[in-house]
Amino acid sequence: MALKNKYASAGDIPAELKSFYVERDGAWLLDSERNEELRQTNITVMKERDALLKRFEGIDPDAVRQLADEKRKLEEAAQIKAGEFDKVLEARTKAAVTATENKYAPKMAELDVANGRLSALLIDDAVISEATKRGLRATALPDLKARARNTFKLVGSVPQAFDGETARTGKDGFSPLTLAEWVEALVSDAPHLFEANAGGGATGSGSRGAERGVVNPWNEKTRNLTEQVKLLKTNPGLAARLQASAN
Repeated sequence: MALKNKYASAGDIPAELKSFYVERDGAWLLDSERNEELRQTNITVMKERDALLKRFEGIDPDAVRQLADEKRKLEEAAQIKAGEFDKVLEARTKAAVTATENKYAPKMAELDVANGRLSALLIDDAVISEATKRGLRATALPDLKARARNTFKLVGSVPQAFDGETARTGKDGFSPLTLAEWVEALVSDAPHLFEANAGGGATGSGSRGAERGVVNPWNEKTRNLTEQVKLLKTNPGLAARLQASAN
């Protein structure tokens, strides 16, 4: 594709082609020197391509591979005859391992990505569940998840807190730090993530569960599925406290 001679603004120029244009009189013009450089480069590449095609003209790739395989077998036979069976076995094993790694490398990369996503989701779910009990604000979800992902890793499918590569311990100084302990500390360290009255925990007396006049849709006598769904979406902190205090 031929390069355009002129662009009205720098933003119109494709990113990979900007080095070929210079600004003159408020417009971006094709730099003749860079254009000539590009043309010469294209000519050189095409010559190299044509030379390679001519060099391998008439050669059957399958036949070449077959000859290489026969050559390898002859070399192995000579080594075995010379008592160098270990070398033959080592070479075959190395070739097999390399072939297997090359075959499955893309799948392993995909699996690593999938495992990373699954770990993040499991950590998110566990931390959100625990933080909701303490009155997590709905608007604090992105902040909470970012903090959790920087702290927790899955160990045997269980989220465990780390400082770098060192596992963090809980209040007893020996056991791993629990999600509840981490969230409890977060209530003090980042109170803006929680409802104003979240410091005492999500559970409490029946009067607090009523949230000063709010009808509890989880109570047996006032159960209302529509209100439950509404609260879970709009105010998960309040929803958690109402569920905990339901009778």
